[in-house]
Amino acid sequence: MLGFFERQRLVKKGLANAKLRRRRSESELLHTLEYGLIPKSLILSAFLAALSFLVYSPNTPQPTVRVLIAILISFTALVQLWITHPKTLAKNSLLTLLSLLFLLHLALVKCILTATHSPNDPSHLLLSFDDPKLWILALPLAFAPLATSVLLGSHHAIYATIFVSLWSALLTKSTDPVLLVMSLVCGFVSVFATLHLRRWTQLLRAGVLIGVATLLLSILFELVGPWESPTTHSTPWRYLAAQSAVAVGSGLLTALLALLVIPLLQSIFQVATDLSWIELSDLNHPLLKRLNIEAPGTYHHSLLVANLAEAAAEAIGANPTMCRACAYFHDIGKLVKPDYFTENMRNDRNPHDELAPTMSALIILAHVKEGVDLALHHRLHQEVIDVIQQHHGTSKIAFFYQRALQQQEDARAGSKIMNLREADFPEVSEESFRYPGPRPQTREGAILSLADSIESASRSLERVTPQKIDQMVNSIIHERMIDGQFKECDLTMRALEEIAESFKHTLQSILHSRVAYPSTRPERKDLPRPSSPPIAAR
Repeated sequence: MLGFFERQRLVKKGLANAKLRRRRSESELLHTLEYGLIPKSLILSAFLAALSFLVYSPNTPQPTVRVLIAILISFTALVQLWITHPKTLAKNSLLTLLSLLFLLHLALVKCILTATHSPNDPSHLLLSFDDPKLWILALPLAFAPLATSVLLGSHHAIYATIFVSLWSALLTKSTDPVLLVMSLVCGFVSVFATLHLRRWTQLLRAGVLIGVATLLLSILFELVGPWESPTTHSTPWRYLAAQSAVAVGSGLLTALLALLVIPLLQSIFQVATDLSWIELSDLNHPLLKRLNIEAPGTYHHSLLVANLAEAAAEAIGANPTMCRACAYFHDIGKLVKPDYFTENMRNDRNPHDELAPTMSALIILAHVKEGVDLALHHRLHQEVIDVIQQHHGTSKIAFFYQRALQQQEDARAGSKIMNLREADFPEVSEESFRYPGPRPQTREGAILSLADSIESASRSLERVTPQKIDQMVNSIIHERMIDGQFKECDLTMRALEEIAESFKHTLQSILHSRVAYPSTRPERKDLPRPSSPPIAAR
């Protein structure tokens, strides 16, 4: 047991032994907790119990029927999740995250409803929430959709909007269609406002939009209007202003609450959001600084790969921010021996000339494992580690493989003179020249794999023309397809065509040729020869 924990500590630091390091934990217990049916059943049972506790209220008519309706809606939500988001349902951590967001949303709504319907004398309050038309203004109707949109994406947020709205309607004394409609509209507004979230402060803008939507809907449903104030301490117009402030303020408070909760949940459940990808793309990261200083060729290569991958991801609707961030780190393993990679070689010295092809292949193959080591040590996202492992798939290092075959043929030819046996020459194994994989598992991983190969190949083009770029891109994609590198990711032929067109367009922009302008400097023979050197040159 102690050895297990010690090994996990070393793996996290990238210091484990050669057999166990650079690999994710294959613990059966962790796998069961993440994908097992029993933990999933416990999560769903706990959710149903908490939901029943929130919905049941003896002060409402037919409380048992309401609980039954809430449970039936839950089963509908489970089926919908299975149909539209099977991967989320499969992972117990994501299922727990969704359940917590739903329950927190409903708990907030329940607390506000309970407080506003308290028997205390409200005569000293600015607003009287005894009126059922008024307390809707203060409800955080968009909290779960807003947080889900940031953490899991817009599709999950739409799912959250629909079912949270249905459950929230059951918390009132009488099921109110106005609350249902307002919750749906505010949820969709929150999804729209966070489609292209690039900064945390944009959540406040989303809160303002939610508040404005709440105010407009309140005016539409006559929840806000210049009627007589039930209090004796304010005029009707002040009462109207207070109502409007509550409506807009509820949206801002929802955004502020989401701003507090999202980073916490993101850290606990290790969820990578667009905001975290943007933060990871900061070129001041210690690893990227090291790459710039110790392996400048690889650093420049990574920047170009990031441009190619980001544009291709946008073309097919993948995650461009993830592609850019992962592209920056995909070759960090080259920091261990940067001089053994072409882009970092200096003074025309090739260290591979002094090595056997098998040894050269081992050094090249090791940069993937070393990259995982560094990523674990710096606690990068698991998605980054996956991309580092997958960006070469199980492809072959063709150059050194062909060199090994050639050396074997030369040795066999020489062996005829020296009368050596065939058994004296070991066979060249193709597996020794292939990356361990796995193959790309996601569209983003496949895009990055292609961008890496295409950018490297573009350096060998002597004269850049659109025809040569087209031929190179098509050839590399075709070779990867024949080699089966896309078997485990959901890339379609149409997506590959769009990726290819994006690569071609980006490469033509990067590798465009310049016009050779005539020199404006006069030739040396036309210059008057000075009688003595200038003072500065003496």
